[in-house]
Amino acid sequence: MSHENEAMQIMDLLTRQTRAIREKNIPEATKNYAPDVVVYDVVGPLGPSKGQGSVKDRLEQWFSSFREGAVIGFELVDVAVSAGETLAFSHSFNHVTAPLENGGSLDMYWRETLNWRKSDGEWKIVHAHSSVPFDPATGKASTGLRP
Repeated sequence: MSHENEAMQIMDLLTRQTRAIREKNIPEATKNYAPDVVVYDVVGPLGPSKGQGSVKDRLEQWFSSFREGAVIGFELVDVAVSAGETLAFSHSFNHVTAPLENGGSLDMYWRETLNWRKSDGEWKIVHAHSSVPFDPATGKASTGLRP
């Protein structure tokens, strides 16, 4: 049985979420997350944050690092979605460019995997994992890599 319609629904949700991040619209950017979502972010701590409120708090912190009034470039690259009737996952490279409040600029890619659950007819992210590779020789994150 094909679940192409479910995958298309998730792609639409990701498109809306991407637009909301570009616009720094936190309510829209967090809309896809389940109330009890578990998130492993690209920045610390090592353990997960839990709940939609933690996603909101992290976005507020992240957006505050960008220069006021700055345009955020944000895109998902090489997005793949695999969906069943009630469970799905997506993965992508996420790319952000933005001038920082401290005078620098951010231009980086990271990997993201999202696990989705459909409940009451709505897809919600129940688990999110973001990461960057690291250089074993230096022990430092490899934030300058490009897909």
